[in-house]
Amino acid sequence: MVRRSALVVVLALIASAAIAARQPRFSSGTLGVHVDVLVMKGNTYVGGLTAADFELRDNGVLQKVDVIDPADVPINAVLAFDMSGSTVGRKLADLISASRTLLDGLKPADRAALTTFNHAVTPRVPLTGDLGKIASTLREIDPEGNTAVLDGIYAALMTTQAEPGRSLVVVCSDGRDTASWLDPDEVVESAKRSNAVVYAVAAGRARRWEALKDVTDATGGHTIEIESSRDLAAQFRKILDDFRSRYILTFVPTGVAESGFHRLEVRVKRSGVSVKSRPGYIGKGPGKP
Repeated sequence: MVRRSALVVVLALIASAAIAARQPRFSSGTLGVHVDVLVMKGNTYVGGLTAADFELRDNGVLQKVDVIDPADVPINAVLAFDMSGSTVGRKLADLISASRTLLDGLKPADRAALTTFNHAVTPRVPLTGDLGKIASTLREIDPEGNTAVLDGIYAALMTTQAEPGRSLVVVCSDGRDTASWLDPDEVVESAKRSNAVVYAVAAGRARRWEALKDVTDATGGHTIEIESSRDLAAQFRKILDDFRSRYILTFVPTGVAESGFHRLEVRVKRSGVSVKSRPGYIGKGPGKP
């Protein structure tokens, strides 16, 4: 029965993927493209930049960009958590505590959602402003079974589709995939089509897992490796700080073909700074909605 339930969930996800493939969210269009960009100097966030400080190229062609104040755009924080058998006890308690730390950092206009995964994917809480429901739902879960990390990430990405605001997906796992129906390339492709920025917190066998890094890199996010679940709260707090510190660049693609994958290059006209953003997006192609 559990396996059949997993199949039903995955079939629904694959159907959603087909729709997303026909209607990519992160694409060129009337409203243009937006790109979340993190600018650091050493370990310090660089603030106070304007559009004139950025240089963005789309497939090598310089574009005219504007900067949106991220404080004006609400956040959709989607939590995708491993609830396999290895997360019982102290690990689960630390995860619940860390989740409260992240949720407490959200603003009244922000929303959050919860998806969990073990051998099956379970969308627990849809996007809501009732943040207390996330923590109470986590406390009711009894971890068990194997680990479908890739299916869990995909379900979290689908939660952000067609949603206004900026989307942050926080994935947490202490294991590599043992139960997913989707393969890494399919999930990376979905990440490229999404507006979300994915951060992954990896413990145990999930550390140094290339598939996880490929997904986060495709969205301009990070994979963070930890030694102990005691480190979760500090890392969740840092993820939210990172996300809030990002600039939102917008542009209407000019001088490039509409379809296909568009390689993005973003630089800041200052020395000694590092720039982190998604490496590209998928254009919608002519005549597509």
